[in-house]
Amino acid sequence: PGHRDFIKNMITGTSQADCAVLIVAAGTGEFEAGISKNGQTREHALLAFTLGVKQLIVGVNKMDSTEPPYSEPRFEEIKKEVSSYIKKIGYNPAAVAFVPISGWHGDNMLEPSTKMPWFKGWQVERKEGKADGKCLIEALDAILPPARPTDKPLRLPLQDVYKIGGIGTVPVGRVETGILKPGTIVVFAPANITTEVKSVEMHHEALPEAVPGDNVGFNVKNVSVKELRRGYVAGDSKNNPPKGAADFTAQV
Repeated sequence: PGHRDFIKNMITGTSQADCAVLIVAAGTGEFEAGISKNGQTREHALLAFTLGVKQLIVGVNKMDSTEPPYSEPRFEEIKKEVSSYIKKIGYNPAAVAFVPISGWHGDNMLEPSTKMPWFKGWQVERKEGKADGKCLIEALDAILPPARPTDKPLRLPLQDVYKIGGIGTVPVGRVETGILKPGTIVVFAPANITTEVKSVEMHHEALPEAVPGDNVGFNVKNVSVKELRRGYVAGDSKNNPPKGAADFTAQV
């Protein structure tokens, strides 16, 4: 997000993503600031990997403001430097698409740009197979969907909790495992609050059930907004609900 104060929001979103798109500014001095010791480029790439986001795409943005504009040497310099850094973190650069783009002008976003005839496209190699393309949208389409564990007990970490007029309390988050549907009696850990799910919505549409990967809001009975917090985890009270652990293993 470009500013230190927003890192906590970035962590909340990133912790539940299948793939990260790292946007790097190509402008003179801008890239250097981002990749410097305290730069946001480094911090975001490290956070994404540490939070378990194993697929990465790098968009080299603002190619229109390089010197000269749309400079191939500048793109190659940035690609080399970012590759070296993400490799240290744990990403395999061969599996990462690097795309030179201009968000402002739309270059290489949805269709190949005429301003960068030198760019022959991106290629990635991974054990599931190869992929290639010219634009950012194609790199997004080449993301490998992870296995969605519907058979495991329900786990839904809350990203936020809203009070919506005429509806009531609506926790929001992404289903990590299991299935959430209206009628489920959920328990929120660690507060141990139990309630019934009245409805489940995604993008303002009611869902009969939500599966892993779905970012949903769900309406719960007789629980106030003040009782629930970001970070609580919803589970099914009748199927191995979430509980505290004596210890855990972490990568620091």
